[in-house]
Amino acid sequence: MLDLGVKNTLRILRGTGVGMFLGDAEGNDVLLPKKYIPEDAIVGDDIEVFIYRDSEDRIIATTLEPKIQLNEFAYLQVKAVTQVGAFLDWGLEKDLFVPFREQNKKMEVDKWYVVYLYIDEDTDRLAASCKVNRFFEKENIDLTIGQEVDILVFEETDLGMNAIINNRYKGLIYENEIFQRIKVGTRTKAYVKNIRDDKRIDLSLQKQGYANVEPNAERILEKLKANNGFLDLTDKSDANYVMYQLEMSKKTFKKAAGALYRQRIIRIEEDGIYLN
Repeated sequence: MLDLGVKNTLRILRGTGVGMFLGDAEGNDVLLPKKYIPEDAIVGDDIEVFIYRDSEDRIIATTLEPKIQLNEFAYLQVKAVTQVGAFLDWGLEKDLFVPFREQNKKMEVDKWYVVYLYIDEDTDRLAASCKVNRFFEKENIDLTIGQEVDILVFEETDLGMNAIINNRYKGLIYENEIFQRIKVGTRTKAYVKNIRDDKRIDLSLQKQGYANVEPNAERILEKLKANNGFLDLTDKSDANYVMYQLEMSKKTFKKAAGALYRQRIIRIEEDGIYLN
């Protein structure tokens, strides 16, 4: 069976004037249009392609790289809004459809939104939804405290920033623990700080405890080298200024700077820190 919305590895069966037909082990086949065929492709080769429906609702293969696959989340731009819904740029010729019923509010051309890719059960077509909260796994949390994860920031709240964890879970980064520049659409690494009794997940953008010192000490060294061996930061510096300069909390800065000082890599003066 050909899997819609994901990459399939298929065998090249035969060539035609319009492209090559690819097949799976169950006897299903699909056309790879001529413009997407790699120059060195020959009959009998296995090839990885993305399967979707074209503008005429035919199942088709492409070697173009989609910006989102089935059951994933992505930050995509609106190309058009019509009477039936919005259409997103997802890297393929046919734009990705977002029905009005799947929009939190009416989407606007050129703006960016975090969406989830699903298959509409009524039409068997790929579609996207802005109502991402209903697609999260909420019960079976296969994460451990301290684990490094991939996140996509999707929402700003009164508490901080909500993020999608490993394309599966929802997590929160508290506002008072954000020490680097992030916004909706930011993809970055984070760490599981806590999994609460109600299955809600707290995230940190930095490793917890002493494990956080070494990478931040490296960051301080990089900044020092880029600024001729001096930074006007001390333990009396404003926390916001420390965050602006280094993208870390003042507490983390003091720990990391202390580790560098003990190794005699830096010296601490009244006006700032110097590289030895």
